[in-house]
Amino acid sequence: MKLNQKIIDQLQADMENAKNMDDLLGKDGVMKKLLKNLVEEMLAGELTEHLGYEKHDPKAKSSQNRRNGTSSKRMRSQFGEIPVEIPRDRQGEFEPILIEKYAKDLGTIEDKILSMYAKGMSTRDINTHLADIYGIQLSASAISDITDRVMQKVTEWQNRPLDALYPIVYFDAIHFKVRHEGKVVTKAAYTALAINDQGFKDLLGIWIDMAEGAHFWHAVITEIRNRGVEDILIACVDGLKGLPEAIETVFPGVEIQLCIIHQIRNSMRYMAYKHRKAFIKDLKNVYQANTEEAAQQQLEILEKIWGKTYPLVIDSWKNHWPRLSTYFKYPQEIRRLIYTTNIVEGLHRQIRKVTKNKAVFPNDDALIKLIFMAYNDINKKWTMAVQKWPFVITQFAFMFNDRVKLEL
Repeated sequence: MKLNQKIIDQLQADMENAKNMDDLLGKDGVMKKLLKNLVEEMLAGELTEHLGYEKHDPKAKSSQNRRNGTSSKRMRSQFGEIPVEIPRDRQGEFEPILIEKYAKDLGTIEDKILSMYAKGMSTRDINTHLADIYGIQLSASAISDITDRVMQKVTEWQNRPLDALYPIVYFDAIHFKVRHEGKVVTKAAYTALAINDQGFKDLLGIWIDMAEGAHFWHAVITEIRNRGVEDILIACVDGLKGLPEAIETVFPGVEIQLCIIHQIRNSMRYMAYKHRKAFIKDLKNVYQANTEEAAQQQLEILEKIWGKTYPLVIDSWKNHWPRLSTYFKYPQEIRRLIYTTNIVEGLHRQIRKVTKNKAVFPNDDALIKLIFMAYNDINKKWTMAVQKWPFVITQFAFMFNDRVKLEL
């Protein structure tokens, strides 16, 4: 990246004329002008990379997308507020990395490296990006050193105190390939996604261990309790054997809701393809019933139709019914929140978008570091409470009595 010669000449003149520190670092000082020019040149470089051709290049005439002036934005910096002209493209597709949407602070090059890493870019990709667009040369080890500093933040976040009450917590795991003792193995990243008493989502932690199991879940849940959680009203889980019992041993008053969607998926595994459509149609009468009594009646009908053909499937629904049917106790506004683990699976899908380019992680720290940074990006969008939360928390206060305290 090279600054315009006219700009360089002006800066040199300003430097020669500077008589004191205020001329250098003050409100209209040389450093402020230099930073403004550097930022705008970097942004121009990003737009060139986005469009695929230089300014005034003949390709511009045949390109479907072109430069389209600039928009002004005032950014905070160590030298005070700086007015920056951000270039635009005609199709409105250009989103610079240097100054992200809604950002108000210029930050540092380290912040930009962490931002790129959080979006799933590899160390090599980051290095190439910095060299091609900004003219900055950093070694792979230097970039790794910067991203490794995230581990301190991970440790602080992972050990932060938690709220005393979480009305709903979703327990689930997502799996990755990790190098362990010279071999590539599958490891589980355990996540506990909660909805707090204000209706906002909050990831309580990330834990890495070998393939998902109830014993490790028990250790996770115990840690959550040790960090200040005194009560969970409803725990939403998949069909992992032993997980409900692990939760109940730590939080005896919790109500368990097994994920209906997981139960349906498990049922399909033992069913001939030609019968699935008809079975699902009959099954809807069970889990979409208005009351538990109606649902049990429909389950009996389902058994009469399919019991002889698929006794294992029907037995599974009957045996797990006490924990599959928990949501029938509640109004629809609460049912839609708890009858599946879709909320935490949605988080996992967003994490997958960031980690998809990583076939194998070199170690547990590399995995948890990237998940944490991806979550930090995702968490910025969690700015609203879940739908109809005032009604939901009022229902919880009535149904769980003194376990929920509303501030009036």
